[in-house]
Amino acid sequence: MHLSIIGSPACGKTTLFKAMSGIAADSGPSRSNVAIVDVPDERVDRLSAVFHPKKTVYGRIELCDIDSIREGDMKNEAIPAKQLQQMRLSDAFLVVLKNFDDALPAKPAAEFHGLLAEFILDDMVQIENRLDRIKKQSGRKDGTVLEQEKAMLSHCLAHLDKGLPLSTLVLPQSDAKALRGFQFLSQKPLMAVVNCSEDMMSRAEVISADIRLALSDAAPVVAACARLEAEFVMMAPEDRAAFMEEYGLAESLRGRLIRLAYETLGLISFLTVGEDECRAWPIRRSMTAQEAAAAIHTDLSEKFIRAETVAYTDFIRYGDFPACKKAGVWRLEGKQYVVQDGDIILIRAGN
Repeated sequence: MHLSIIGSPACGKTTLFKAMSGIAADSGPSRSNVAIVDVPDERVDRLSAVFHPKKTVYGRIELCDIDSIREGDMKNEAIPAKQLQQMRLSDAFLVVLKNFDDALPAKPAAEFHGLLAEFILDDMVQIENRLDRIKKQSGRKDGTVLEQEKAMLSHCLAHLDKGLPLSTLVLPQSDAKALRGFQFLSQKPLMAVVNCSEDMMSRAEVISADIRLALSDAAPVVAACARLEAEFVMMAPEDRAAFMEEYGLAESLRGRLIRLAYETLGLISFLTVGEDECRAWPIRRSMTAQEAAAAIHTDLSEKFIRAETVAYTDFIRYGDFPACKKAGVWRLEGKQYVVQDGDIILIRAGN
């Protein structure tokens, strides 16, 4: 999973990056801070305690702190090419909205819509450039394909011209699949993080609800104090519990945002276990066993025979695989089995 942190100047993006990654970020112009963050998973911890593997591997997120985006940056091509490419490769965006002075919900909402407008503008330019190239290629043998692409992109352009992001455009499945290759910015899911001052945190839930309403549910909203969370993540584990109790935090911001990202992107994790490795494999919800096998290795998908499967909760209840088989909760599933979150799976594949 690739997440980019975006926002206007002085919103607290880099502080949030530190809170999410646990590392200090570089400063200065044209910096691109990237970190790999493990996804906490108590199931992996517990299975590792059972199997004592040589290696324990969690799901991972690539997190990038993008330079501040100002009004007109897309039109003026002011965003460095490297960072724009990083944004295009992102699966979703964390949009940081500053709310240090107890602003009315309309103020952070205006920041959000300003950033979205920049994305819409960039997508329009990309489509217009592509339509110009299609026009120059008219008369080629693949003219029918180009005409289909032209019709699809023209439909998208008309939608963007109304000030609407591509994420709100309903397309046939074939068009939606073709559109993903363009990596349009306004098509990507957004999550809003309202960065508040410390003394506002007692009203975090109210602030989140007010701004979610102001955004017309355009994105899920989390309110937090990024500075406090950055301090928390740098603490020794034994000090964190007292800190969380003092500020009434049931869960770290990193944990909340990772969980939100999984929900927003429709991700689950299946698990593999053994003496060599215990590992969580993030996949899209509703994937079949054969599709999930490809996450491990393409050969396992191509030569798929069966998936030996047991739910994590059943494994913990019965304690080991022989007991699970005796209880009838260990199953052999075929190619079309829809993998469930927390399934422990062993793929059987041919030679």
